Amino acid sequence: MKGVRMQQKKWFAASLLAGLSLVGVALSQTGFAPLPAAKYSATESVVNFSNQGQKIVGTWTIPTGATAPYKTVLMLHGFLSTRQELPINNTKETMFSRTARVLAEQGYATLRIDFRGSGESEGAWADTTFSSQMSDARAALAFLNKQASVDTKKIAVLGMSQGGLVAASIAATERSVRSLVLWSPVSAPAQTFTNMFGSAAITSGLASNGQAITIKLPWGAETQLKTGFFEDLFKINPVAEIALYSRPLLVVVGKKDTTVAPQPLSGQLFLNYHRGDEKIVVLDADHVFDIFGTGPERLDEGVSESVNWLEKTL
Repeated sequence: MKGVRMQQKKWFAASLLAGLSLVGVALSQTGFAPLPAAKYSATESVVNFSNQGQKIVGTWTIPTGATAPYKTVLMLHGFLSTRQELPINNTKETMFSRTARVLAEQGYATLRIDFRGSGESEGAWADTTFSSQMSDARAALAFLNKQASVDTKKIAVLGMSQGGLVAASIAATERSVRSLVLWSPVSAPAQTFTNMFGSAAITSGLASNGQAITIKLPWGAETQLKTGFFEDLFKINPVAEIALYSRPLLVVVGKKDTTVAPQPLSGQLFLNYHRGDEKIVVLDADHVFDIFGTGPERLDEGVSESVNWLEKTL
């Protein structure tokens, strides 16, 4: 895993340099509020529940000192990641562990899960599809709605990248989702993954008759996926689903993103079809908010905007 993450770091850095060579160095944006002062501390524990006979493992973080039931955020990770998300340079934290800590400090509980086939959850990675991850997210919401410590009228979902696609695709039909936060969300899956895998791999995957094929990723690693993943590229449309969702929506993107591109137009697609309270935040950052480069600064801008949004809408 460390080797894969190092390859990802190198690929993101190279992609960022390529983007800058085309568009020039963008000026840093201003006007983002700093992280709010901590009101509570964070306490974490590992929890699990089942979906379709397989165990899903999650990290449950609560605001120590706050009174239950808690406002709660379900956090959904991206492609080939885990419930921790990627490590942040110059810190001992990851994207999601840091975000969960900050949310706990403001009084929010969070549940971040490993989708089946990822991290510590059961299942094989090659079997993963958008549909299976949507099912896992629904199972996580059902789990939260059974917890006495959760304010079931104040549940939000935060999705990162492919996790943003999943979050957008379930929000309209999951009535307990009262607010939605999408970070670098995949809005056009066929386009994004064709750019990532190449058209020949997509064609091979669609014709693989249920078998796994090996794909070489842009950062040099390889992975295996079965036919269902490729079919879902053309079955699941998160923008069409967001058109059915009318509750609050925040989209946070990096204008230097070369993975889900171009930005901010790819993120704006969600707002174009959404009806209701909405906002897009454009950071001077890449797909993962520059965590491999400058460290947490750009991420913290996104977290701060997300906290402010949840305070307003949850």
